[in-house]
Amino acid sequence: MSTEDDIRERFWSELSASPFLMVGLAGSTEHSLPMTAQLDPNANHCFWFYTSKDNRLAPGGPAMAQFSAKDHNLFACVEGTLSPETDPAIIDRYWSKQVEAWYPQGREDPSLLMLRFDLGNAEIWRADMSLTGVFKMMFGGDVRSEMKGKHAEVSL
Repeated sequence: MSTEDDIRERFWSELSASPFLMVGLAGSTEHSLPMTAQLDPNANHCFWFYTSKDNRLAPGGPAMAQFSAKDHNLFACVEGTLSPETDPAIIDRYWSKQVEAWYPQGREDPSLLMLRFDLGNAEIWRADMSLTGVFKMMFGGDVRSEMKGKHAEVSL
């Protein structure tokens, strides 16, 4: 498996374990928002977000999402395009009690909007070091060689 494939696979694994990202529209001066990705293991070219029609992401368009793994050993910046998801089967597939808690009128709430994030390219960094690397860093040693091969620009 190539370094690029390994990093891509690790990204999907880490995102599955903690599906929280900061998402913002490209070119906007507004801050990014924390969003929970709805993931489909068979659709690794997109993921979805439930939101409301008055959310600053609702207009859709080119967007960027930033991700930090729970253990802070992997970071990613993903570019893509947000667009409304209109397929009722997809909207229903990810519906849960946790999602329903945000929408007083449930699935029929008029403010409900699901956005699909079609993925483009990502830049992914692995920050996990070997034990030797950790000791080098603790004592001011050069750790740059530890990080070789732990960064990739990939298509998702």
